[in-house]
Amino acid sequence: MKNYSLIFLLAILSSCASIKRHNEQRASCIPPEQLKEDVDYAYAKLKQMHPQLYWYIPKQELERKFDSLKQTLNEPLTPLQFYFKLQPVIAGIREGHLSLRIPRKKFTKKEIKKFEHQKGLFSRFQYYVDGDRMYIVQNPDSIENIKPGTEILSINQVPVSDYIKKYRGLISSDGYNTTFQPYFLKDLFFIFYTAENGLTSQATLTTLYNGEKHTYTLNRESKSDKDLEKDKEMQKRTAEKKLNDYVAASNSYNRSFKFLDKDSTIAYIKVKSFSREYSDEFYKKTFSKIKNAESKYLIIDVRNNYGGSLYEINNLYSYLTDKPFTLIKPSQVTSRDIPLRTNYFRKSGPFEYALKSIAYPSYFFAQAFSTYKKDGKVFYKMKADKPTKPNKSAFHGKVFVLINGGSFSASSIITAKLKNDKRATLVGEETGGANDGTVAGFYSYQKLPNSEIRFPIGLLLVQPNIDFSDSKKGVTPDIVVHETMQDIIDKKDPQLDWIKNEISKENKE
Repeated sequence: MKNYSLIFLLAILSSCASIKRHNEQRASCIPPEQLKEDVDYAYAKLKQMHPQLYWYIPKQELERKFDSLKQTLNEPLTPLQFYFKLQPVIAGIREGHLSLRIPRKKFTKKEIKKFEHQKGLFSRFQYYVDGDRMYIVQNPDSIENIKPGTEILSINQVPVSDYIKKYRGLISSDGYNTTFQPYFLKDLFFIFYTAENGLTSQATLTTLYNGEKHTYTLNRESKSDKDLEKDKEMQKRTAEKKLNDYVAASNSYNRSFKFLDKDSTIAYIKVKSFSREYSDEFYKKTFSKIKNAESKYLIIDVRNNYGGSLYEINNLYSYLTDKPFTLIKPSQVTSRDIPLRTNYFRKSGPFEYALKSIAYPSYFFAQAFSTYKKDGKVFYKMKADKPTKPNKSAFHGKVFVLINGGSFSASSIITAKLKNDKRATLVGEETGGANDGTVAGFYSYQKLPNSEIRFPIGLLLVQPNIDFSDSKKGVTPDIVVHETMQDIIDKKDPQLDWIKNEISKENKE
């Protein structure tokens, strides 16, 4: 027991020292020559590991961007200041999964505990971004009685438009898509903001509503005992929470299912994230209910779904077809040793590290023989690029899929496949992810040597098994229906309503 206590104490001391060192490094200034070394390092790693690096940007243009950046590095910068210079160049590659990790302050367990006992400052609202303007569209706690539809003009006297212009350059979709940024920016805005300004306990908002300006002071409130008890209750994993993949942070489910009418003619599946967790059981039970109800229509909603598991979308597709299918084309990598560059021991505690060390030989041999060469290119073996049989409970009625600019990555892969196979009618707006695939799969987590900024690089070129459009844009809907800010405020859903009206017309005819 004494030995365990000593190990535990050493682990705590080591953790505290690591956090202190990280925060000191984050605040330090790095000489220009070392910053230029980091730029060269980042580009060298991209050329070495990222497939189709010049898919959306010519090689000469990318090299010009890196060279131009280096010419501006004439004075020492902190890692955060350097991030705001390098990330726009990375975003210019136009690969949505490719992004530096913003260097943020780390907190001790004591500090984290303190924040857990407080309510968020900005996270209690929901936002909408339109151009260079930001609006509050939901205020469930009625904070300061701020009305939905209120525009935020400034935060602590700094115009919101200035922040949006700055942050927009940090975000990229796949290719030349134009719908992704507003969705992703509203979700990342305050992550960027707090990285710059810290987790403050107070903020002053200048707002505009119905032509009138107001000033509000937001405070980080302490949670009541009732709030803390509710938090504990939300963390409990019931059978229903597991099946629908409950997310306590947002108090919502990743997956949900219901019938939209009394006679169960219209089935509706909403997937917020293809997390894979308990997905097999969810789809098995859901499609069994749909089959027993003899539903004629199925609506699959992947709006605001940033993607996730290829395994899950492959499984979902098996419930939507009546013949064998192949979801994706063979996934290309840059070299045969790429699968061994995935940082196997990343984020491993002492116990996990020990277990992984035992399993490493098996992992090494599995990865070493996971590639093959064909026509001068190297490919990674994937289950999703092999023929899959349709599920016995597959749905054979009419399928509609709801998409928008927040439909990214795996959401775009499955919708591109459904559209190509003429298996579904897509309704909404162009997806945020590309029609012809993306670079992701798994990552090599690089660290720039001097600034120590983390740089995950996707290693697999993942493309749906379709006839490519070569549009360099997202999956386009068959029926374009836009959602306005007022629709969100009024809790109206014009995209879903279009499908319901279409079904009603078909039934009348």
